[in-house]
Amino acid sequence: MAGSTLRRRTRGALALGAAVVVASRCLDLGFLFPGAAPSGKASSRRDMVTGGIAGALMAAVGAPQQASAYELPPLPYAYDALEPSIDKATMEFHHDKHHLTYVTNINKALEGKDQPALVELQKTAIQSGPAFRNSGGGTYNHNFFWLEMAPKGTGGSPSSKLAAAIDEAFGSMDDFKAKFEAAGAPGARFGSGWVWLVVAEGNKLAITSTPNQDNPLMDGVEGTPGIPVLGCDVWEHAYYLKYQFKRPDYIKAWWDVVNWNQVSAWYEDALAGKAPTADSSSAAAALVGARRPQQEARGKPSFGLKFDFQAQFGS
Repeated sequence: MAGSTLRRRTRGALALGAAVVVASRCLDLGFLFPGAAPSGKASSRRDMVTGGIAGALMAAVGAPQQASAYELPPLPYAYDALEPSIDKATMEFHHDKHHLTYVTNINKALEGKDQPALVELQKTAIQSGPAFRNSGGGTYNHNFFWLEMAPKGTGGSPSSKLAAAIDEAFGSMDDFKAKFEAAGAPGARFGSGWVWLVVAEGNKLAITSTPNQDNPLMDGVEGTPGIPVLGCDVWEHAYYLKYQFKRPDYIKAWWDVVNWNQVSAWYEDALAGKAPTADSSSAAAALVGARRPQQEARGKPSFGLKFDFQAQFGS
């Protein structure tokens, strides 16, 4: 039995190596990012995607990870894809500067230590100190944020189960949005922070908000603890270039780019006690998935690789 498992893992590892090489070459050839040969920002994005794919695949066969494996995930859409709700310039510096800083700092804090899965890091982040709370929380929250959004008209609607739960908890979808917006308004969340929809005790939905980069997964968090399925970043850097001091206008426009398909999937997982992993591997997988239909529509070749192992990537 042990020999059979080892052989399967060996074959799987070889297949993984081939997959990463193929993915890297696809990116070089512009199958996912058509245009000039990779250089500068394009090369950096290629490296992030390839690294994310490699991380996802290696995690599937139980390969150990080191602290440097927390990576800045690529966006699953173009910088301007969320306009007019969120402008291109905001997306560029929010993702490439602010988010990168959180990733860099949590990796520094973990140097020489074991690296837990990012979602597991959240539980003890407050007790572990400011670097884990601020940078570890900031890394998780932003990974989550990019995945829960999609270009206007592509994010679908809440599942029937989620819609029913929202009606039960808040009265209606309109009432839910109004209460969510109120919780994120400056009068309720003064200064920087987030507003969340969580699956709380008893699998009941609740709206809560947290300061700075805290989130509802953290032990000792302010507000209602639970499993987040929707979260809006209300730090000024998330909206100020376009909306200035009008945070309520930003939150109201943000509904147009919520990826309800993802939120509904996270809700199903949360009912079973599973929190969104929101790691860089799932973000890379989302990017590849988003690009594939465009690739096939252009008649570009696609690659189907079959492995003799089963892998389940996080939501």
